[in-house]
Amino acid sequence: MTPLLELDKVSIHFPTRAGLLQPRLMLRAVDKVSLTVMRGETLAIVGESGSGKSTLGYSVAGLRPPTTGGIRLTPARAHPAGRDPVQIIFQDPFSALDPRMTVEDIVSEPLRLTEVGRKLRRDRVAEVLEQVGMPADAANRYPHQFSGGQRQRLAIARALIGDPELIVADEPLSALDVSIQSKVLNLLADIREKHGISYFFISHDFGVVRHLADRVAVLYLGRIMEVGPADDIFTSPSHPYTQALFEAVPRIGRGRRKRGSVLKGEIPSPIRPPSGCVFHPRCPKATAICSTDRPELLPAPGRPEQLSACHHKE
Repeated sequence: MTPLLELDKVSIHFPTRAGLLQPRLMLRAVDKVSLTVMRGETLAIVGESGSGKSTLGYSVAGLRPPTTGGIRLTPARAHPAGRDPVQIIFQDPFSALDPRMTVEDIVSEPLRLTEVGRKLRRDRVAEVLEQVGMPADAANRYPHQFSGGQRQRLAIARALIGDPELIVADEPLSALDVSIQSKVLNLLADIREKHGISYFFISHDFGVVRHLADRVAVLYLGRIMEVGPADDIFTSPSHPYTQALFEAVPRIGRGRRKRGSVLKGEIPSPIRPPSGCVFHPRCPKATAICSTDRPELLPAPGRPEQLSACHHKE
């Protein structure tokens, strides 16, 4: 079966300078990432802030071309000119919607590049507003008249109106109250079930990821540390970084944490990433080989679908 999305050694670099007269340096936000997303699948991208998750998502959505490597999308159906089979839901619903535009204009904007007439656009707006649980009269109102959860529903409606096959969701719940997050999460799950949409889901919330994801990719300093089925990742994390992320999740009544399992220090600068395994300066299992040889993504012991880039994988 042909994947819907294929990333082949994608790297995204940004030129920068330390000072006015200093030589130009290269910030390596994403470094040789290879991933696939199947039709109807949710691939979750997790990692600390600064790991390159959003940068990678923007590249998948076509907002930032990769420096090297390739991104291939193989849609299952033909899409009219002007309709992109990939849409994006941004993290902040307050800044993602233009306050000067009505909801009808915001949601229907992806159709403006097509030959769809105004009457059909209005009908389509009413249809997607109903799908995301918003009243029909919302179309004539402005973003400031809605709560944060309602605004995120409007952002989801805008992503849906072009009938996409893949949605990049860039931490779509992080700006919402906890009481609203579950409703939006259930909405995303319902949309996937009804429409067969795939998600490239970026998040730092492991509870959300476990509820929605089919597979998980763990990103650190722009590199994939581990990738595999969500059940395998959550029950038997192979990479020390993944294990440390899980240990950092707040918990009640589960006893004391393992000594040395919690992350220490800060994520290094992507301008001067560490040699070998980029995680070795913070890794409790690091040995001499970790500082010199970059580990390859290879199967974890006894788990062929779970790949880990570690010299001491479990």
